[in-house]
Amino acid sequence: MNTFKAKAVRTVTSPSNEEVTTYYTWVNFRDLPSEIPLDVNPRKPKMNTSVAKQLINAVTNPDTDFDINNRGIVITAKNFKFHTNNSTVDLDLDNDSSKYGILDGGHTYTAIIENRHKLDEKVDKYVKLEIIVGKNLDVSALADARNTSAQVSDIALFELDNKFDIIKNAIGTESYCSDIAYKDNDNKRIPIVEFIKLMFAFNIKRYPDDSGAPVAAYSGKAVVFKDYKDEYDEANNIYKELVTLLPKLVELYEKIQAELPIKYQEFKKEDGKNGRFGLLRGVEGAGSYTTLFNQKPISHEISVGFLLPIFGAFRALLEKKDDKIGWAFDPIEIWEKVGTRLVQNTFDTDTNPQQIGKSKTLWQSNYRIVDSIRKDLLLEKLLKLQQQQQ
Repeated sequence: MNTFKAKAVRTVTSPSNEEVTTYYTWVNFRDLPSEIPLDVNPRKPKMNTSVAKQLINAVTNPDTDFDINNRGIVITAKNFKFHTNNSTVDLDLDNDSSKYGILDGGHTYTAIIENRHKLDEKVDKYVKLEIIVGKNLDVSALADARNTSAQVSDIALFELDNKFDIIKNAIGTESYCSDIAYKDNDNKRIPIVEFIKLMFAFNIKRYPDDSGAPVAAYSGKAVVFKDYKDEYDEANNIYKELVTLLPKLVELYEKIQAELPIKYQEFKKEDGKNGRFGLLRGVEGAGSYTTLFNQKPISHEISVGFLLPIFGAFRALLEKKDDKIGWAFDPIEIWEKVGTRLVQNTFDTDTNPQQIGKSKTLWQSNYRIVDSIRKDLLLEKLLKLQQQQQ
């Protein structure tokens, strides 16, 4: 629990989600707690950049309008309470730095904490805190939304260091290889992060079984890129292995994208119902659309919130042999076997693509459907081998 002095608290309940409340308050530099974690922020503060140096100057100069000119600090918290009798707040971070802490404004926070001692004692300067409290906060999505510009900058720097070459080499002969945006303001139709998302959904190093789920493939582009970045210099970099599967991953994703409406109709007919797929939330009605990668014609534009939890289920088919990742069975063939079941399981869970995309439970249950088929096929293969040996 962090308790500190604060000024003028304002409370706003979200009009779209009454379970989420945002508290705005202003805190004197000297009263700002020095140990608020930064783990939920997808970027670690780099205080040797020109922007950081400007921030430090803004902290240490005698001008007192910092709280007006600076965007402030965004914090996710379990709870927040303001005591009017002594103007103090209790900030409850629950000792869980994976969910609670500074989501945005890490550079501002670091500049203040490291340099406030340089201020003249007679000068009072304030920083605005925006504290978000709510049940089941999607921290990854929040971090992604609040750190978009920083994320793009990091991606551009990675391109300058030629750290996307493994991807370029893996898809160098594909039809979409010249349509990828690697740099800031690159006028190409496929952002490089779209390929990283596909690989992240199959990251068996981080998600080896059904105990976890790569939900951030849907909800957090910044988290996905950070994972790629953190892995890059590792001796057993999982992405250097997954990148060889990219053409097949793209093929699988677009296969699901093209045939999902058909599979939806199939399971609705089995239930004796007439499925009107084009009327679903997150689905654009029948028309002329194309896939992102190969520009193949498809009948509907479908939210990735529906697509990714189905696509990610095929992670169950990956296996590692002789230090190389490969397929236990062709994912396209398995899609033909279990596609209808996966689509039914997805839409029976919810028809809100935002909820579906973020549902760890759904990602896990879809994974188990594919894993069950994998085990059945392995058993069938083993029995055939035994019969041949008899």
